[in-house]
Formats: sequence, structure tokens, C-alpha cells
Amino acid sequence: MEYRNLGNTGLKVSVICLGAMTFTEKGWRSAGTMSFSEIQKVVDYALDNGVNFFDTADIYAFGESEELLGKALGNRKNDVIIATKVRGVMSDDPNDRGLSRYHIFKSIDASLKRLGRDYIDLYQVHWWDNSTPIEETIDALNDLVRIGKVRYIGISDFAGWQIARSVSLQEAKNYAKFVSAQMYYSLLGRDIEFEVVPACEALGLGILAWSPLAGGFLTGKYTRENIPEGSRYARMERPFLRFDFEKGYFVVDELRKLAEKYNATVSQVALNWIKAKPFISSIIIGVRSLEQLKDNLGCINWDLSEEDISYLDEITAPERPYPQWFLDMFADL
Repeated sequence: MEYRNLGNTGLKVSVICLGAMTFTEKGWRSAGTMSFSEIQKVVDYALDNGVNFFDTADIYAFGESEELLGKALGNRKNDVIIATKVRGVMSDDPNDRGLSRYHIFKSIDASLKRLGRDYIDLYQVHWWDNSTPIEETIDALNDLVRIGKVRYIGISDFAGWQIARSVSLQEAKNYAKFVSAQMYYSLLGRDIEFEVVPACEALGLGILAWSPLAGGFLTGKYTRENIPEGSRYARMERPFLRFDFEKGYFVVDELRKLAEKYNATVSQVALNWIKAKPFISSIIIGVRSLEQLKDNLGCINWDLSEEDISYLDEITAPERPYPQWFLDMFADL
């Protein structure tokens, strides 16, 4: 296993993080279900193969994901890095959502109880809250770090300006700063490269890539002629992750060629490309079986050539929006 610093902290996390959104026996949204015995096998195998980083959220199956993760880790839960999130709607109570001090303080205690821990290693705000001043949110998070319930704090799904605004306020107040940004990033979703990545690099946040296989599309199981029955994309009227499907099929075809060259799978090549990016602290993978985990971990102990990375960069490059294309014209002046 390869370990990297979480942002500019001294904390070492495995380059593969096991995401627990699929950990539910009851069924939740598009995640399907997993029996606890399956979850236990996945967690055990991850630990045995050097994974020390696990990610969940209170909203995943409304707390069940946290409970099952804590149960599966058992007496090893204090030997690993656990990340969870706060923000989502947890009940009909209008205050049981958002990033207010009230909800954050209520949520941290509930997450700690479900996970069976005294503290959270990385506590992340799940997305921006337009109803709460960011000053209130960072005040509450700083207090959680100060009293020891949280070790580090991070963000998820923020815009570049929101990251810059938040960290600037934290620096001005001498508060605990966000150290990571959990963002969607894949060969078919590279939008963060324009604003989020530069903000994170300038401010010292490590990026945690979620859905690195574009919701399973980059596993290669989807073809122009066939979307497997029961798959995530087959169950959705409109895919949650948006991209040009024709471009996606072309990219998968090219990944198959590289997979053959490296004696790897399509998934492993797609993950290896992300692993090569210097701004990535960890790649969050979500699996529904031990076989999927074994396949994903196969991206670790080898590297794509610079030539092949450049080729994948080229064929998946998104169109540069304004003002990037405009600024490019004057970059050398």
C-alpha cells in the first residue's frame, strides 16, 4: 500500500480509502444492500492489505453506514483513520440538517455513538449551506477540534470560491483549518481542475476523489449495446453523474487497450490515472463485493507511463471555460 500526507498535515492515509456509502442492510437510494457478513469480509480484506482510511457520512442510510462500519472495525477502530460528514437532512425536524452550530454539535455526538468512538479523525462538511453563515460553521468546527471530539476538518463538494472564503476566515481567526476537499473526480469528470484544484493547492488542502470510476461506468461493464440490468445506470432515469456518454464509450475503449498492455483491468487503469495526480491525497472507492475491492486494489503497485498518462489527459480534457481560456492567452505576458 502507498501512503500519502492528508493535505499539508503530517497524517498519513492510504492512497485508497474505503468508502462506506454502500454499507447498508436495509437499502438506501441507489446503493443497494450488503449483508453484514459481506461488509465484514470487505473491511477485513482492506485492513489486511494496508487500507487505513475509511470514509462515511451520517446521511448514508441515515446512520446505518456509520453503525455498520464501526461494528465491522470492532476493536481495530482506533487504529485507523475514520472520516465522516455532516450537513444532510436527518429527520423532519427543520433543525436536523445544515451547518448550524446546533446541528453540528448534535450530529457529532450521534456519529460518535454510532461509530463507537470518542473522536472523529476527519470531520467533513458535506456541502455548502446557504442558510447558515460560514462564520458560524467554522466557529463550531473549531470548537470541536479544541475540545478533542475532532482531530481534523475537511470540506466536500465546495466551489473554489467557497474554499478560499472559508480558509481565509479560518486563517484570520487563527482557527483550525480545513485540510482536505472531498470532490468528484474521474477521467469523465475533471471540472475541479479549473478552480477547485488551484484553490486547494494554494491553501494546502489534499483532494479526496469520490466516484473515481464515474459511478461504475469506467469499470468497462457498460457498452453502447448493453447497460446491465440492475446496475446503477440502469436504475436511474437520469444519471447522477453527468457526462457525454459517447465520449465515455470511446474512453472505455481506449482504457481496454491500456488494460491489455499493462495486464490490468479497465478499472485499475482508470484508478491508476488518478493516483498519478500530485494533488490527490486519497481515492475513495465504494464496493458492493469483495471481488470489486480486490480489483480496485490492483491499481496500487504499478504506474502508468508518462506517455500513457498524457494520452489519457488529452482524450479526456474538458473544454476550458472562461476566464481560463482568456487567461491562457496572456499567461506568458
